[in-house]
Amino acid sequence: MADSAFMQRVLQRGLKHDRVLVVSGLLVVVILSWTYLLTGAGMMQAMGDMLMPMSMGPWTLGHAVLVFVMWAVMMAAMMLPSAAPMILLYCTIARNQAARGESVTASGGFMLGYVAVWATFSLVAAMLQYGLEQSALISPMMETTSTVLAGAVLITAGLYQWTPLKQFCLRHCRSPIEFLTTHWRTGVRGAFMMGFRHGAYCVGCCWLLMLLLFVGGVMNFTWIGGIALFVLIEKLAPAGHWIGRGVGVLLMAWGAATLYSIA
Repeated sequence: MADSAFMQRVLQRGLKHDRVLVVSGLLVVVILSWTYLLTGAGMMQAMGDMLMPMSMGPWTLGHAVLVFVMWAVMMAAMMLPSAAPMILLYCTIARNQAARGESVTASGGFMLGYVAVWATFSLVAAMLQYGLEQSALISPMMETTSTVLAGAVLITAGLYQWTPLKQFCLRHCRSPIEFLTTHWRTGVRGAFMMGFRHGAYCVGCCWLLMLLLFVGGVMNFTWIGGIALFVLIEKLAPAGHWIGRGVGVLLMAWGAATLYSIA
């Protein structure tokens, strides 16, 4: 009995240690991401003796890489906070099933898989930004100059909040225990694949919300923070799925009003 109690205390200390490491890692990544954005490091570039919005630069290979990095860092800053409960729960379960120390490595693999999916989305977003710039549909602040496009995006994003696909993906994001029990894989590679799969559900849940950045402005930090906060509430609040549907109605009304203003 004494040995059993001792082992339990050791396990609890190990879990606490691992959770501290994982939480610290998440905080560092999120803080660095937001710092990168708020300082303008990912959104401004030197043109002569002046700092200009990145969207005003020519699309060289270097510029394209910077735009991709900007989107990837922005997605990490916006999405990792809402993924933290899933990552921490994974760390706890992995620590119970693996040798000491492995859970931290596996949790890193899980987070890396999650980020990899959003990095893929960031590549698509950068390509979309290029297309919009070439079509003269976004301003130097990276917000759409087309009222029709803005209204269409708002309505589409609102409608999507009510679709079965949105609710299916959101359900996986809101139910970490169900996701982990259904898709559990062992080892660091398995953790990466689980993180990748969870990230795919997350992208399926939020991709149209991210495209709203082209409506409010990719360089508008109030808009960025507002979307990130809504995603956090939708995933973690007890009535998050109904809040999401309510916001969907508001988005559709906003989009309709936007289109009506040009009628």
